[in-house]
Amino acid sequence: MLNRLTSSLDFQGQALSLRAERQRLIASNIANADTPNYVARDMNFAQVLREATGRGSAAGGAAVSMAAASGTQAGHIALDMQNSMRSESRLNYATPSQTNLDRNTVDMDRERANFADNSVKFEATLRFINGSAKTMLDAIRGQ
Repeated sequence: MLNRLTSSLDFQGQALSLRAERQRLIASNIANADTPNYVARDMNFAQVLREATGRGSAAGGAAVSMAAASGTQAGHIALDMQNSMRSESRLNYATPSQTNLDRNTVDMDRERANFADNSVKFEATLRFINGSAKTMLDAIRGQ
């Protein structure tokens, strides 16, 4: 019974964690905009979310295993999400829009747009979680 009540919240909680990790990646790119030879990184959010929830397949076509998710149940995000997200297989390199003499691939316009987009989606996910929690509390109270 409790599993039914929390299944949508689990998904949204995982999405919120991944949004926070993507925000960290974008902020890191912005902070290193003037670092010579720095290569901007980002993640394919949809693919990483599918892998985290066990609804997709990992690179190579194999389904995500419990060991890869390293959670207490199938689909749980690992507690050490930051280290697992930094793995090379989940992060993509940014393609430079124009060449730089210092070989830095950070495009500030792209990074600002990604940062704003991710912030809006993070806030929307947070509001959805709050609304779902309020709805469940109202149902429990019988209101």
